[in-house]
Amino acid sequence: MPTPTADPTTTRPEDVLADEQAHLERARDELRRMREAAENLDASTAADAFNAAYLDLVLARRVASLQDDPRTTLFFGRIDCRTEHGAEVFHVGRRHVSDGRGDPVVVDWRAPVSTAFYRASPTEPMGVTLRRRFGVDRGRLTAYEDERLDRAGSPEDDPAHSAILAAEIERPRSGPMRDIVSTIQPEQDEIVRSDIGTSICVQGAPGTGKTAVGLHRAAWLLYSFRERLDRSGVLVVGPNRAFLDHIGAVLPSLGEVRVQHATIDTLLEHGRVRAEDTTEVAMLKGDARLAEVLRNAVWLSVGRPDEAMVVPRGSRRWRVPAYDVQDEVDALVRRGVRYSAARDLLPQRLAHLVMLRIEATGDFPGDAAQDAIARSAPVKAYAKELWPALDPAGVLFRLLSDPETLAAAAEDVLDDNEQRMLLWGSPPRTKGAARWTRADMALLDELADLLDRTPSLGHVVLDEAQDLSPMQLRAVGRRASTGSLTVLGDIAQGTTPWATGSWDDAMAHLGRPRHELVTLDRGFRVPARVIEFAARLLPVMAPGLGAPRSVRDNPGRLDVVSADPEERSSAVVAAVTGALREPGSVGVIAPDAFMTALSAALTRAGVPHGRLDADHGDDEDRQVELVPASIAKGLEFDRVVVVEPAAVVAAEPDLRTGLRRLYVVLTRAVTALTVVHTEPLPEVLAGHA
Repeated sequence: MPTPTADPTTTRPEDVLADEQAHLERARDELRRMREAAENLDASTAADAFNAAYLDLVLARRVASLQDDPRTTLFFGRIDCRTEHGAEVFHVGRRHVSDGRGDPVVVDWRAPVSTAFYRASPTEPMGVTLRRRFGVDRGRLTAYEDERLDRAGSPEDDPAHSAILAAEIERPRSGPMRDIVSTIQPEQDEIVRSDIGTSICVQGAPGTGKTAVGLHRAAWLLYSFRERLDRSGVLVVGPNRAFLDHIGAVLPSLGEVRVQHATIDTLLEHGRVRAEDTTEVAMLKGDARLAEVLRNAVWLSVGRPDEAMVVPRGSRRWRVPAYDVQDEVDALVRRGVRYSAARDLLPQRLAHLVMLRIEATGDFPGDAAQDAIARSAPVKAYAKELWPALDPAGVLFRLLSDPETLAAAAEDVLDDNEQRMLLWGSPPRTKGAARWTRADMALLDELADLLDRTPSLGHVVLDEAQDLSPMQLRAVGRRASTGSLTVLGDIAQGTTPWATGSWDDAMAHLGRPRHELVTLDRGFRVPARVIEFAARLLPVMAPGLGAPRSVRDNPGRLDVVSADPEERSSAVVAAVTGALREPGSVGVIAPDAFMTALSAALTRAGVPHGRLDADHGDDEDRQVELVPASIAKGLEFDRVVVVEPAAVVAAEPDLRTGLRRLYVVLTRAVTALTVVHTEPLPEVLAGHA
């Protein structure tokens, strides 16, 4: 059991810090012992080569998880508790560390006992008498902050006014997103620790930490249900590669490396995208009604027998009437199994009809005879003609190139004009020459599932879900058909023409009409001045949606710089140079068309920078990143320079979508925002800088 320590209220602060540093050194020693013990285990003692290889992999993973990072500490907090065993102390960190007897030296933040560190309060202390947070600098404890929960609260005991908490939230960042285990708030922790059987939808305003909450939920589930999820898997789906690169370090920092990551495009990669639909056609292809059209197209491929099936066996020919065959076909269709599975069953069902006739003569040849009949050439040929083999590309090719096929599949589903919109104007000669679009990928995925069931994962985390079409949502949902979902998004940040306006609708498309909806509106990342400026867009772009509330003491900084058109690049360079006077990351977010010109201006000024647009992105992290407005969603930087808001809006197909894109762009800053413009600001922002 943990060892009680002296009452911190009767000990000098410098002595308390020295004691805690000594405990940290002890924890590091124990972690080193655990790692050395794992390194000394011999995989060659396994029963066979296969098990030896598997054990070697497990041991390598175990050793990697026991590495100590000298840049940080093994624990970030502590709780003193009253339990049935008396007074106990628990140090809370990113992983569990035990001593040689198996007693905890550090408890994992995901362990049940750690719940109280995040949720205990003076009104509900959960047995906690004291909560302590630590300040850290380069692997050493530099400060501590105590909150007494066994007495009436005072301002200094309010966790919302924790200086250490605020410093950690606002600590300058570089490179990818980091974990938030030391700053998780009670409402976030409730989401993180929700049961695996619960599918959760999180409506989260900018800066509320919804992405981090989703990732930490994945880590908690893997800790709490490891055996189950090791078998079934966990998947994180994000909007683009830049986003996945940004969040990619979070789960490994928490010791979880077995989580798959995918964008919606890589998840639905059923062919090469070689063309682009108009907005109207893309919206139609994303409509959930297309699922019914595709289902009809598949099952209309099943033929109707117009001739009896004749099967020679020995000296006799057995005849099965067409109406008996049709009964079997109808029964298979009604079973609700996938098309290919039913097709595989058909020869056996036809052979069974032959067996009934054989047995009616008093002969009982046995099961082997039925298998032989099912494999016979006449039965296989009859079944193939009746129930042809299909592939997703072939079905969609025929549907989009043949008006009669589409009309039959879309009857009473799509009107004549909608059918004309879907048809190719000049159909390719073969499916191999088809110029598939991005929207076609979701249709091909739907068809693939109609033919063969998509394997289900144990849990899927879907971020920026508001931007997916109903058909894309269906594709994600089927990958958790027997598992659960954590769905993250913000309706106000919907920037696609098909962006959802209702989480109930989105969750229904995901196959989760029954779900738990949670709203996060307390902003920890975006400072008050920035969020108040951006929130002026809400009444125009998302009427009725409440504005987020920044709960940080530091209001942040907002500068709006007006420049002459010929001075725009130099004004941007000046803003970036000013931002570089402080530590931390700098994001320059501009309309996609501005990337090359701004990059050239920064290069001429001698400002090293990276580019996150598709043609120039790389894996190297830089202090300054040039970010196209179209992929800024989900990213965050200490300081952000937004270039030409009016052009960000104008680049979108309509004003509402453009204002939503601008809202996303304006809310990427953690500390300071500078807006550089030569064109007039959108009317709702003008005069409020």
